Amino acid sequence: MERFDVKRGMIKQITADGGLAVLAKKYFEVVNDNGNNSFSGSHDIMTSIESFIDDSGALVVNVTNVPPNFEDPDAMKIAQDSRRRWTQFLDEVTGYNSKQRGDKAKEWAKKASKAKSAISQAKHFMKISSNVSEETRLKAESFIEEIENALANNENTKAAGRGEKLGKLFQ
Repeated sequence: MERFDVKRGMIKQITADGGLAVLAKKYFEVVNDNGNNSFSGSHDIMTSIESFIDDSGALVVNVTNVPPNFEDPDAMKIAQDSRRRWTQFLDEVTGYNSKQRGDKAKEWAKKASKAKSAISQAKHFMKISSNVSEETRLKAESFIEEIENALANNENTKAAGRGEKLGKLFQ
């Protein structure tokens, strides 16, 4: 599964235009509307496409591709067309171009990394320090639990924010 940030206002526009499945029909051969801004379908080398908008407003997709016959020029043209359609679909749904989507994905991963690093630093500090009060230790453990839950729920922005608060406990 891949996750793509969606530009503010795009989901409202997509919904007003009939939903994610209506948009997908512009790009893919087989599209089944699953309701709630979700669809499943296929197109040429993409034998399975499942997509939905999650609760945080991100596009989540799971695509299964079959590699083309690299010896056959027609198969390569079909594969290139499928890739072009996929990219255009993502551009239209997310409101971002390929580079912007890549930058957003890096930013998303960086937030998770910062949160995990804050947990690691806090645990290490509590382990080696003898002057951490019980109150501070309990607050830290509470933040760590919140961060781990946020990461498990794919809420990296929330996790990064809690990570910053956790770090400030020990300054």
